Amino acid sequence: MPQALAAVNDFVVKFANVNGSGSASANELFARSILRMGVPVSPRNIFPSNIQGLPTWYEVRVTEKGYLGRRGGVDMMVAMNPQTWAEDVKEIEPGGYLFYDSTKPMPSSMFREDINIVGVPLTAITNATYTDARQRQLFKNIIYVGALSILLDIDPEEIKKLFGEQFKGKEKLLDSNVKALNLGRDWATQHLEPGMVKLKVRRANNVGNRIFVEGNNAAALGAVYGGATVCAWYPITPSSSLAEAFQSHCKRLRHDKETGKAKYAIVQAEDELASIGIVIGAGWNGSRAFTSTSGPGISLMTEFIGLASFAEVPAVLVNVQRGGPSTGMPTRTQQSDLLSCAYASNGDTKHVMLFPEDPKECFDFTADALDLADRLQTPVFVMTDLDIGMNHRLCEPFVWDEKRVYDRGKVMTAADLDAGKTFGRYLDVDGDGIPFRTYPGTHPTKGSYFTRGTTKDEFARYSEEGAVYVRNMERLQKKFHTAARIAPQPLRYSSPKATRFGVIYFGSTSPAMAEALDHLEEAGNHVNALRVRAFPFSQPVEDFIHEHDKVFVVEQNRDGQLRSMIMNEFTLDARKLVPVLHYDGTPITARFIAADIAKKLAQFKVVPFEKAAS
Repeated sequence: MPQALAAVNDFVVKFANVNGSGSASANELFARSILRMGVPVSPRNIFPSNIQGLPTWYEVRVTEKGYLGRRGGVDMMVAMNPQTWAEDVKEIEPGGYLFYDSTKPMPSSMFREDINIVGVPLTAITNATYTDARQRQLFKNIIYVGALSILLDIDPEEIKKLFGEQFKGKEKLLDSNVKALNLGRDWATQHLEPGMVKLKVRRANNVGNRIFVEGNNAAALGAVYGGATVCAWYPITPSSSLAEAFQSHCKRLRHDKETGKAKYAIVQAEDELASIGIVIGAGWNGSRAFTSTSGPGISLMTEFIGLASFAEVPAVLVNVQRGGPSTGMPTRTQQSDLLSCAYASNGDTKHVMLFPEDPKECFDFTADALDLADRLQTPVFVMTDLDIGMNHRLCEPFVWDEKRVYDRGKVMTAADLDAGKTFGRYLDVDGDGIPFRTYPGTHPTKGSYFTRGTTKDEFARYSEEGAVYVRNMERLQKKFHTAARIAPQPLRYSSPKATRFGVIYFGSTSPAMAEALDHLEEAGNHVNALRVRAFPFSQPVEDFIHEHDKVFVVEQNRDGQLRSMIMNEFTLDARKLVPVLHYDGTPITARFIAADIAKKLAQFKVVPFEKAAS
């Protein structure tokens, strides 16, 4: 046997399954049981875009330190898919473990000499116990969870409690799952050496009061608390569960207690273009409205997005990004829609974008986006992605101030109009670029205007006069500068030692970046870090860049879209911005970030800056 990896509460287990085999619930059960033992976990579900038959993986990061990003590397592979066997075995760290179904003998050439083999005859156990084909398939997953609970010292009572919660009131299902769990535990106890796997789970108290939730669910709840009353959407992976969660939350929270009447409207439109049209119409009418979509949907919505920007109508779009272009990789993650959203539509158009890092910020930023859209009278994008949206993540509990008042922005009332206030729909009265608006029906004779996507003057009168157009465009630019002040500001993390190197990152890259910064620091590579949380970029972003000789820009797309936007918005020497790019569709890892930055740092440290820059 090779030297075995040994770790307590700090390892990575990856499950390789076949899509449609019922493995997802069993794998999540594995992750949740460790979480219930007080040890932080961070699972990632990597699944295909078909319904059944193709490979799927479920990776569980276990770490008492609380890192919530992907580390990189696999300490134990649970190999349940013959199609991907060779690639799965390659991923295992030297000294790691291969757990597999040993019902049929396999040649030694299928294994590696530098890993430890754990065979359990799962198919034989299920065939001896069950006659129904579907039961055999489903319970084999629970049996391997049982065997793993013995090998890793996972408390079976925590698993049984999870069964009890899942199958409450369905005792027959509860008993059958407990039976399958015990089948795996009993076989492992009787046939495997107790210490053959040196990866162990020990009870801890490192979860605290954090909650375990998906970003899509969190964003949907943020929309409810943020006052959204209209949701219009068209199904698209990976955003569909957001609209579905909004519906579920509204059923609980948005019905009149006395009459039972719904106080919201949810429309599944015929396509993405119709859905954004409904949102804009609702926003123009004074409702708070949003849509959830992904990159292909944004492509279809672009013309309407431009209309909302130029006509200055509030709208919120939650873009759960996926791999592109075109249909791309529907069930893989990327941060690849930045340019298409920031400058969506023709002409000189710019849009506000928010970049949440976890479900907590998905909740906060979706609620904030509704305020910002009303205040700025413009579309606002909440830029999540599949990694945040469809994976469970530990995060701080959501907090809502019951005294919070929605920011409806500059809305002129009937009383204001009767008092003789001048109403110009596109008139900047106080220098922030934001005009007053009225809701339809505010006054029988005053405050009306014609909403158009063509050029108009301050009083919404059609005009093709060049000077009028320039004034309007300059006002919109001023409004964009106002957005930079009131949108979420960047957060800075300073190295313990002075350094001339920095790194900029955003969104779902954040969990892996937190660990990567520790790795870099331990290796003597000191960098300051800045997490960008919104576009337009505020002044601290430019200041951070000017403070450093080199700034790494870490993002999950091929073309360095955030880097391009930074260069477009500021007057900078582009050679100062060094791209660190990851775009294979899987969530970025701490090891990838740390290794790439360390490699580039080594080059910059030995070569004079002037020469390296050239």
